[in-house]
Amino acid sequence: MPEYCVTGGTGFIASYIVKALLEKGSTVRATVRNPGDMEKVNFLLEMNGAKERLKLVKADLLEDGSFNDAVQGVDGVFHTASPVLVPYDTNIHAIVKMTETLLALQATLIDPCIKGTINVLRSCSKARSVKRVVLTSSCSSIRYRNDVEQVSPLNESHWSDPEYCKHNNLWYAYAKTLGEKEAWRLAKELGIDLVVVNPSFVVGPLISPQPTSTLLMILAIIKGLRGEIPNTTLGFVHIDDVVAAHIIAMEESRAAGRIICSSSVTHWSEIIKMLKAKYPSYPFEEK
Repeated sequence: MPEYCVTGGTGFIASYIVKALLEKGSTVRATVRNPGDMEKVNFLLEMNGAKERLKLVKADLLEDGSFNDAVQGVDGVFHTASPVLVPYDTNIHAIVKMTETLLALQATLIDPCIKGTINVLRSCSKARSVKRVVLTSSCSSIRYRNDVEQVSPLNESHWSDPEYCKHNNLWYAYAKTLGEKEAWRLAKELGIDLVVVNPSFVVGPLISPQPTSTLLMILAIIKGLRGEIPNTTLGFVHIDDVVAAHIIAMEESRAAGRIICSSSVTHWSEIIKMLKAKYPSYPFEEK
């Protein structure tokens, strides 16, 4: 059976990929910032097959060469590690307040996304065993541009405009767009077989003890803490489909380029309507 490395192993998508690979009988190395932090990593170690076939490896997105040991000798790498900032809050003051300063935004979101991708791909290039890298990008690197109405329906050939993202304070989309572009540039330069999965808003049961940024956003709406419902139509996709897309992207020799992974498209108001019917006791946002 093949051996794979999954970066950012405690993340929402990454932890599900680890689980699926272990269930398939693969040997897995999952990178985490602190393998000794049992509160965060124990749920990985308790997965079926983890005792025999899972190894946690310390790695840091911003540290040069940090992924060398993690990818040495593996057949393929799933690079999912990337910080997430929900891209629907266009109030720059809220974003600055959340991250304290724009410099902190650069350090906590943009640099890890771009520099982390560079570090992982360089480590993969050094490890001659790596046959393919599957990168987790986002539909956020596709859908944000001034001419979106004219060029729709969008497909894998479209890219978000970084200047549009900056102007509208869409910093997550900005980081994912530049990070993916840099991945394609570096893959070509280093001769790496790269396939990219671009999921939309990922939903599904949480298996890690830490809530995701997307889950926290939905909770804020359900609890009436956000102040308003985003006036946005969005693509949603279930985590099971996202994981399946990643594994197909890795194992199917014909897989290539970018792969949009999205299902239902709906307005946030419809999502709230659905949740209200199921959980009527919560003080949902109304505005």
